[in-house]
Amino acid sequence: MLALLTIAWIVRDIRAADGPGPVWDYWAGTADLRDAPRPTTSATSLVLLVAYVAAAVAALRSASAGSVLIVTGVITFALRLPGVWMVADAPAPEELRDRALLTTYAVLAAAIGLIVAGAAGRRPVPEGEERPAGPGRGAGVAAFLLLGFQAVVFAGWEIRQPFVYPSELYPAWFIGGEPLNTPLTEGPPGWVTGVHILIFLVAAVGAVAGAAYARPLGLIGGGFMLASGVLGVARIVHYEMYEQFLDMEFEAQLNMLSFVLSLLIAPIVLTVLALKGGPRTPGGSPGPWGGSGPWGVQPPGYPPAAGPGVPPQAPGHPPAPAPAPGFGPPQGGGFGPPPSSPPPRR
Repeated sequence: MLALLTIAWIVRDIRAADGPGPVWDYWAGTADLRDAPRPTTSATSLVLLVAYVAAAVAALRSASAGSVLIVTGVITFALRLPGVWMVADAPAPEELRDRALLTTYAVLAAAIGLIVAGAAGRRPVPEGEERPAGPGRGAGVAAFLLLGFQAVVFAGWEIRQPFVYPSELYPAWFIGGEPLNTPLTEGPPGWVTGVHILIFLVAAVGAVAGAAYARPLGLIGGGFMLASGVLGVARIVHYEMYEQFLDMEFEAQLNMLSFVLSLLIAPIVLTVLALKGGPRTPGGSPGPWGGSGPWGVQPPGYPPAAGPGVPPQAPGHPPAPAPAPGFGPPQGGGFGPPPSSPPPRR
């Protein structure tokens, strides 16, 4: 349903603009707003459309369906929530506003339904069955660094803008309203950027921790990052700003480089998060030194690796030879030292 609603609004914009070209120009920021009709969507809708299709496929086939549905629902709710108070006062025909408002309520209800379905559908993993895997160790570190870097870049520009843009744009930049005239089904620019920053940060932390939710969250964040880079570079090429790069001020050069970096980093993030990490054993996530506990330690309740009555060996030393039959403490207990207990979990 979410995918169909998004497609309906994109098709409406294409028909109103007599082709996809004007819609693309508006998304990229290269359209002449005095002549072209203002679309009701943005590139955010396109990224969400891809996410909805992927979530629908994952719900039927993937062991990570619960995490995918919850992440998709939370992101949809966060991005579409401003429509509750923005659409009613938007400068658009009344019929169009009514349709957009009904769509907003339907999308928010569907987003809550996704969250509930994802949470209710989660079940304990039976013994021996593979748990939903998060990013691998190397992929998690790479995603952490790249997503964290992009979060810093996006946040830095958002902090810089109040010193450059007119003060009349605030607080409408974050909550909508005059003097901004945002697309009818989209949130205000500052709000959307804030959601992107949160997506990058949460996905970065989850990726380095190997959390299962980090893969769908980071993939959607990578989609937004890719859209930002593509549209920014398209704007640079359209206005041939690259020819004046050396003559621009340092801040303008940084702005151009930010779009180029987003275009380069996004495919790497999408690639490393699309690869599945190692399976999680029932006792916990694999430790870096083997075993199912942290640092290779077996969790409480597991038998000691060396067997009852035999102390564990230090790393790097050969195991002690087994005692000859008939010598040493009895193996069945009753005499001798107590069986070694597993080391405490850290």
